[in-house]
Amino acid sequence: MSSQGRGTVSTAKPARRGLDKTHWLYIAVIAAVVLGAAIGLLAPEVGKSLKPIGTMFISLIKMVIAPIIFCTLVIGVGSIAKAATVGKVGGLALLYFMVMSTVALGIGLVVGNIIHPGAGLHLKPYEASGGAEVNSTVKFLMEMIPGDIPVLPTLVLALMVGFALQSMGKAGEPVLNAVRNIQKVVFKLMMMIMWLAPLGAFGAIAAVVGATGWAAIGSMAILMGAFYLTCALFIVVILGSILRLVTGLNIFALMRYLAREYLLIFATSSSESALPRLMAKMEHAGVSKPVVGITVPTGYSFNLDGTAIYLTMSALFISTAMGLPMNLGEQIGLLVFMVIASKGAAGVTGAGLATLAAGLAAHKPVLLDGMGVIVGIDKFMSECRALTNFTGNAVATLLIGKWTHELDMDKAHAVLSGKDPFDELTLNDDDHGSAPAAGFEGGDEAAAAGNRVPVTV
Repeated sequence: MSSQGRGTVSTAKPARRGLDKTHWLYIAVIAAVVLGAAIGLLAPEVGKSLKPIGTMFISLIKMVIAPIIFCTLVIGVGSIAKAATVGKVGGLALLYFMVMSTVALGIGLVVGNIIHPGAGLHLKPYEASGGAEVNSTVKFLMEMIPGDIPVLPTLVLALMVGFALQSMGKAGEPVLNAVRNIQKVVFKLMMMIMWLAPLGAFGAIAAVVGATGWAAIGSMAILMGAFYLTCALFIVVILGSILRLVTGLNIFALMRYLAREYLLIFATSSSESALPRLMAKMEHAGVSKPVVGITVPTGYSFNLDGTAIYLTMSALFISTAMGLPMNLGEQIGLLVFMVIASKGAAGVTGAGLATLAAGLAAHKPVLLDGMGVIVGIDKFMSECRALTNFTGNAVATLLIGKWTHELDMDKAHAVLSGKDPFDELTLNDDDHGSAPAAGFEGGDEAAAAGNRVPVTV
């Protein structure tokens, strides 16, 4: 028991280290947003003059869009193919993930069209609103940032390369490993950029509030409120109904069972430590170890319901705010693109922003200049995204277990009713979360992807 106790302590320490690092960034972004809004309200002209700061931050994100999309999709195609070879479990999981991602994206579009977030902001690109004065220092700094690479050709090339490497079998493994190493560099670069988010948020919020006043604050509040409400309804109505129809289990009972994990995610701004806990709890709830080992790690990379809702709602917010609303055809095209690109929205802080930028760049590149406002409020929506993603993966694990007859229903009812509580002392990182079930070739990769998915995707 003492060794188990030591295992429990070892899992808690990384969470505390993550708490310090992540919350400094979180607090800095909040302070930057408040300061930027104050300057925009009290000194509108000063606020508008700070717009280049937000523009430069968005340019940095645009710089890494193509590398992120290329690396994640090339590796993602390999993970999908390997998961599908597992048989019924992998195939069902991937099919379910694709369907639910599409549903979540569609819900985001529907809600966005109903509430029309961003109406009345009249955001404009930096070049169009910079006035006659052109600061040579600002121009020099902006020209230092490399230009962005076209997204759609990158996406097509990534898919073709991914499938080509799959067809090569073992001969393609060295290339896949090289792409994984490049991905680490790109992710490191993205994390470095995200530490500049407070500056970007400060400049963007100051500029938009300086130009539109309280209307900007009201529009951002409406978007955040609508997003939180949409995620809550998605969990309770959509996921809850499917869970009840397929397994007869109650979504509120499941959420109560996972309450400690919710608090962990919310407190640390990271779902990393919740991955092994989710795997352990799903096994305790009656799902077989092989199903848990395949579904949970793969879901952490491919089943991001909260992120999907965020992507489409934010895209509509920006297009409306800039006075460039998307027609039905463009919205459907955006949805199709996001279904594919959202599979790369995991694994690094800010990848959700990069995926959103990729979707906008693929349809209307001018909309990228409106992303500064989203940067300012992104952190406020991050926990909700992570909690929705986490709940979606828990529900998916129970559903896949039921469909494959690998779920002990008596055990599940007893656990969720509280009759068979989870023993925290039995949780050991060596047994849960480090590797999926034997025979799943892509398991370690999926688990590794899951282990680095922060809440801010």
